[in-house]
Amino acid sequence: MNRQWAAYRDSEAFAARVATLYGAGQDVLEAQKERYGKLVERYERRFGQTQEELCFFSAPGRTEIGGNHTDHNNGRVLAAAVNLDTVACVSKTQDGIIVVDSEGFPPITVDTKDLAVCEADFGTTLSLIRGTAGVMRDMGYKIGGFRATVSSSVLRGSGLSSSAAFEVLIAAILDGLYNGFVVDSKLRAVIAQKVENVYFGKPCGLMDQMASSVGGMVTIDFETADAKVEAIACDFAAKGYALCVVNTGGNHGDLTDDYAAIRTEMEAVAAQFGKHVLREVPQEQVEAHIGKLRGAVGERAILRALHFYDDNARVLEQVAAIRAGDLDAFFDAVNRSGDSSWKLLQNVYARPNEEQMALAIEMSRRFLHGDGAQRVHGGGFAGTIQAYVPLARLADYVKMIEAAFGAGSCTPLMIRPEGAVMMPMKA
Repeated sequence: MNRQWAAYRDSEAFAARVATLYGAGQDVLEAQKERYGKLVERYERRFGQTQEELCFFSAPGRTEIGGNHTDHNNGRVLAAAVNLDTVACVSKTQDGIIVVDSEGFPPITVDTKDLAVCEADFGTTLSLIRGTAGVMRDMGYKIGGFRATVSSSVLRGSGLSSSAAFEVLIAAILDGLYNGFVVDSKLRAVIAQKVENVYFGKPCGLMDQMASSVGGMVTIDFETADAKVEAIACDFAAKGYALCVVNTGGNHGDLTDDYAAIRTEMEAVAAQFGKHVLREVPQEQVEAHIGKLRGAVGERAILRALHFYDDNARVLEQVAAIRAGDLDAFFDAVNRSGDSSWKLLQNVYARPNEEQMALAIEMSRRFLHGDGAQRVHGGGFAGTIQAYVPLARLADYVKMIEAAFGAGSCTPLMIRPEGAVMMPMKA
């Protein structure tokens, strides 16, 4: 066993980090010891022993609590980091070469001397690594080579944003190894978003990266370039509810255009009033010109714009309800957000015969019968739903969902209080 890891794994320092990031309990600690230990073992099999100090980095997935597709039009969101994360075992190198060996995928190599945008690599993990190094270099930060083995518990295609967690992770690694881990968490999120927009070719908003980078539950207002981030204290388990995500197993292929169309159509409505995003256009102005807009942008764009305004306002309702301890009001807002996403935003399903999410939402509604809430989660279309389930009925809910969508399709979550972290192996 690696000496650094052998000393760290049984230390109070590691146990404390595990409790914070993943939850309390000996079973949780033992599971993370096994997971991190395998990461170190894979590092040594892949790269051999190193004289450089090994270090762990972790970046969490995120769950969207409120504000579905509002961030990319400078709206408000409510989101939280979760206890599923992407973690790396890393060592610094002197050759300027980045090698990332992610579990289940071929190793990826990036030469930091060549960090140009390459359209042929759009949509690939390679573009995310190259892009993060390129954006940080252009912003004046030091960058360099490293070797990393990576493992992720963030379910791919789950709406928990595995891509944002990976982007934030790479930014954290370069910052930690070469800059002393000094980059502000909000700026780190901006770096990750730019990487996804410019190098990956996806016109995403900033919510995913911000929630992963900052940690905890946060409300974010993107009205200005300097997004306003506020922490929101909430413990659903203490109030008797489990926050669950359900991966319905839909086909996630070729959906980038569907996601991009939401932003494009919202911005097309704003453009009719000489603005770039809907946040710059008063809702009353849009509603007063629907006749003109129908011919210019079409009905779906108008409906999506109306969803933006409604869901943007609902975030304030949700925040107020949480702060007042009024779960009934919070759940009501969640349900109305879900209805709006289904009817106005139209991201519950993209194509005929792919209606898994619609079925899961309706099953949850019938099961909960008003005690809790359910809605589309994340980008939507073929992906994931979210449900707030009474703890007393959680086992029955999981059983029902997994009977329909398969073992492991329902995942209860814990809100993680920290975003991206650097963990030197020091007892």
